Amino acid sequence: MGTTATPEEWPPDGQFPFDLFVSKKYKSFWDAGNIQFTDSVGNLFFSVDRRRQPQNSAAQTHPQKLILDASDNTLIRLVRLIKGSWQGFMVSDNEEKELMFSVNKTLNTFTKLEFDIFLGDGHVEGAEADLKMKGSALKRSCTIYKGNSIVAETSLMYTLGFRKHFIPRNRFRVTIFPGFAELSLVVALVAVFFDKRKFWL
Repeated sequence: MGTTATPEEWPPDGQFPFDLFVSKKYKSFWDAGNIQFTDSVGNLFFSVDRRRQPQNSAAQTHPQKLILDASDNTLIRLVRLIKGSWQGFMVSDNEEKELMFSVNKTLNTFTKLEFDIFLGDGHVEGAEADLKMKGSALKRSCTIYKGNSIVAETSLMYTLGFRKHFIPRNRFRVTIFPGFAELSLVVALVAVFFDKRKFWL
């Protein structure tokens, strides 16, 4: 049975890639479910809650997601704007802080998605993206780039172990590579990439 974990204390050595495992948990048959990010033994690190809404009525005009830590504290509030654009706002001590990043969808086909990510609130038209995200939601393949370097990537787990146990398609891994410390940002971007994908169900 999984427990909670403290992301700041993990992984023990940041010089090596490490994996989080993405799955969906349901509280009831009719529940839409929450996406969870755990380690290999089931310790919870992050979850994505799409049901909670802030009290500010003006902010309720756009669909939203909350990135939560293992203790159910909100870290990032995601707001989906028009045409696949998103904004992520940092939250600390239940108070919303500055704009953390903006995401613009640049390609949307059945087999391929691409996004530009701009960090901070200094995004101006024509500026070069700080990060790029590309892949295929159908294949659970999402790669986040910083320049020519890979920050993180998702991949399916087809079989596991000597007996080739079946791994369902709604559970896959995200590998985070050394040199990028913002785990919650990676989680938020993965949530954006797979937003509204029916295979989560």
